[in-house]
Amino acid sequence: MTSSYQQQLDAKVERISAQFAEFNPPALQVFQSPEQYYRMRAEFRIWHTEDDLFYAMFERDENNNKKVIRIDEFPVADKSINDLMPKLLTAFKADPILGSRLFEVHFLATLKGEMLVSLIYHRKLDETWEPAAKKLADELNIKLIGRSRGQKFVLTDEFVVEELKVFDRLYRYKQIESSFTQPNAQVCQKMLEWACTVADKSDKDLLELYCGNGNFTLPLSTKFRRVLATELAKSSVYAAQWNIEQNQIDNIQVARLSAEDFTQAYNGEREFRRLQEANIDISTYDFDTVFVDPPRAGIDDETLKLLQRFERIIYISCNPDTLHDNLKTLSRTHKVTQLAMFDQFPYTHHVESGVLLEKI
Repeated sequence: MTSSYQQQLDAKVERISAQFAEFNPPALQVFQSPEQYYRMRAEFRIWHTEDDLFYAMFERDENNNKKVIRIDEFPVADKSINDLMPKLLTAFKADPILGSRLFEVHFLATLKGEMLVSLIYHRKLDETWEPAAKKLADELNIKLIGRSRGQKFVLTDEFVVEELKVFDRLYRYKQIESSFTQPNAQVCQKMLEWACTVADKSDKDLLELYCGNGNFTLPLSTKFRRVLATELAKSSVYAAQWNIEQNQIDNIQVARLSAEDFTQAYNGEREFRRLQEANIDISTYDFDTVFVDPPRAGIDDETLKLLQRFERIIYISCNPDTLHDNLKTLSRTHKVTQLAMFDQFPYTHHVESGVLLEKI
């Protein structure tokens, strides 16, 4: 481990330990990232000059003006993305059909080896683009999507299939273009194993809010009798259901509800046709644990009240500040018995955290 990575990791450990000390947690568990080639998603602008084009990102100077930074390699991104970048650039330069007024390139890679590339243009794509793009996709063995205003060309698929290993089992996940997925797949595997470890083994049921594409849902299903998972985004619900079927798991139901909607349904305040259409009867569940992985804004007050009714809460957070704020409420009824830090985003101030809370 280089001193620069160790220093930034130590700084995060010190910050999280100090921030959550008031809740008297046990020793912080730390899960580090690879130092390079850890990010499975990357997005670049394509910068055009009179006789050249290149990948670019921006940074602001002391006067808050944007400065163009040429990117020839990007060791933050997965090795497969770095290997592909110059090959694509060569093709863009060689063929105006592919390179003309190309604005952005988005990469989505997998540990499994699949690659999806989205090309975003500032021009209408005509009938010549698709055969040129298909030839390039075949040559490079990638999936390719072309976009411009009001247009979307999907040559094969608009998703990749990732495989994540949790202990001794591989789980397959459909990851759809532009939908949220964990960017650091190797740290994600550590997060999944941590969640399964603290979940232990229960003869009761799990409620999961904000389930996304079922990232945590699938491995956690091995620890409970049944799982009811909720998610509002249609594309994520679709992906979660595909993932459940592909992994041949039979004890998960997914409800397309927000956390706020579920709270109203659970309290008997409203009936939801979506639950009836999915043949979900909440009253048949015997929950003892709730798992949450909310957006950066954290959890709303009514959902926090709901969480306080469960014996155990497993909380994954991408924002330590909103987690800290939510724990002020949850610690009135629960004690923090596990605290973990996952270095999903090395060399940035961002931190992913995990907390297990048990009823006092």
